[in-house]
Amino acid sequence: METVIAIVVTYNRQFLLAQCISALKNQTRKIDKILVINNGSTDHTETWLRSQPDIDFITQENTGGAGGFYTGIKTGFEKKFNWIWLMDDDGYPKKDALEMLLEGDSEELCLRNCSVINKEDKKSFVWKTASFKSLDDVKESVIKNVAHPFNGTLLNRKIIERVGFPNPDLFLWGDESEYFYRITQKNKIPFYTKATSIHYHPASAYSYKDDWNFNSNWKMYYYVRNRFHVLKSKFSNFRPAAVIMYIIFLMAFAGTIILFQKTNKLKKLSFILWPIADAFTNNCKATPPVILKKISTTSPYWPFDFLIIPLKTVAILIVGFFSSGIKLMKA
Repeated sequence: METVIAIVVTYNRQFLLAQCISALKNQTRKIDKILVINNGSTDHTETWLRSQPDIDFITQENTGGAGGFYTGIKTGFEKKFNWIWLMDDDGYPKKDALEMLLEGDSEELCLRNCSVINKEDKKSFVWKTASFKSLDDVKESVIKNVAHPFNGTLLNRKIIERVGFPNPDLFLWGDESEYFYRITQKNKIPFYTKATSIHYHPASAYSYKDDWNFNSNWKMYYYVRNRFHVLKSKFSNFRPAAVIMYIIFLMAFAGTIILFQKTNKLKKLSFILWPIADAFTNNCKATPPVILKKISTTSPYWPFDFLIIPLKTVAILIVGFFSSGIKLMKA
């Protein structure tokens, strides 16, 4: 019988982790091994994990979701499991989710994904899933060419043999997309979402129009830097397209800062030059503490606020012309 290992990456969300683990333990198709990657949690996650005799865990320094899934997938692969089932700690699978993922299709070289459903209403899709808004709209059991890694994503070891592991240096925001495009675009491996396999997840709260806190939002560094890595995987057969699309993304992102941000516009515009430079030089050394230190010392390159007025006019034209760039940000 083929074996399945479930990988859960966690950081400081012990209560949500417990919900996820409970759902995994109660699957109708028994999971052969549950492995938690504890990314250096500072709450009581470690203590709780030690009280769970029927699950394995690895505690490591916080390397973000990228480093967590790298460790989990590598461990599952090295331990010879046939199937590796991936998820974060803030979601949990419906009782028959794994059974439904494994049902019917015998194709091993195919990425399978659960339907990622809002955990509050138990009906609407969290992210764009073809043209469907909710499960009520879906009539077929399989939604082809749609997947949302790593939310209930099921990988066969044969995929990993061909593609390798996720890039642990990306830390977060884009690491799953980079790996997904490496699987589906570069290696031409088919993928689908199983409509009958449900993974509950919080609703997506981020909007590019929201005013983010410049002094604490270190994640924006990775959002800007990692987009280039994602695009290089997506357009692996034609690298100039990755460069062009990244430039469009950057212009659109700068435009949204000017148009929609309410605070620290100039600092935000000057700050993003750093992740842009690191993206083009393939520098992945920046850690959250390093980014926070940089934020605390960042000053705008432009000293006069009145420059926002002409810049805002230009931004309106940019955002309108490069609307596809904004779509890339929301993908």
